[in-house]
Amino acid sequence: MGTMIEFARPDGGHCRGYFADAGKERPAVIVIQEWWGLNEQICGIADRFAAAGFSALAPDLFQGRVTQNPDEASHLMNGLDFPGATHQDIRGAARHLAALGGKVGVTGYCMGGALTIAAAVHVPEIAAAVCLYGIPPRDFADPANIRVPFQGHFATRDDWCTPAAVAELEARMRAHGSAPEIFHYDAAHAFCNEKRPEVYDAKCAAEAWMRTLAFFGKQLQ
Repeated sequence: MGTMIEFARPDGGHCRGYFADAGKERPAVIVIQEWWGLNEQICGIADRFAAAGFSALAPDLFQGRVTQNPDEASHLMNGLDFPGATHQDIRGAARHLAALGGKVGVTGYCMGGALTIAAAVHVPEIAAAVCLYGIPPRDFADPANIRVPFQGHFATRDDWCTPAAVAELEARMRAHGSAPEIFHYDAAHAFCNEKRPEVYDAKCAAEAWMRTLAFFGKQLQ
């Protein structure tokens, strides 16, 4: 089990986060929350990474606020300073993990998936990225500018990250010389969230998890 810690941001401020420690000089992963906040489910993912041999840090982008209400979650997400979260909180997490001696990857779900792409574009400490059903506005983080190994997991029945949006993301990356690994699942948005039985798909979630571990195992060594 991990613990809550405080780490430095590049601007001199601080951010809290849930840290699951796999030991010094181990590869590490930043885990970025969904719009519900840094809840038990996201902390559990960090613990799973640590059990698999990756230190994991999940920054608390909503500063302690957690909800189960979609309207409140939408309000929290829309009020988030996405550039600040990327350049300060997520980069601070990357620097904290890099100081432990291993390479650093980033992954996230839904809102966190969008921020994963932003981190892959803007955070130089990131060595690899795995995005799960999230795409940011292109004027903030154009996937064409990703220059690190990238894996994406998307649902064919997603009405936010639609198949058309995913196809455009992949086309832009390939047109600019990247070779992303993109996987499609016959599932709904948020199919990896075991706390949401209305959308959770155990088989697809297990496939995405194993592919994520194999990808980070290769790219962060």
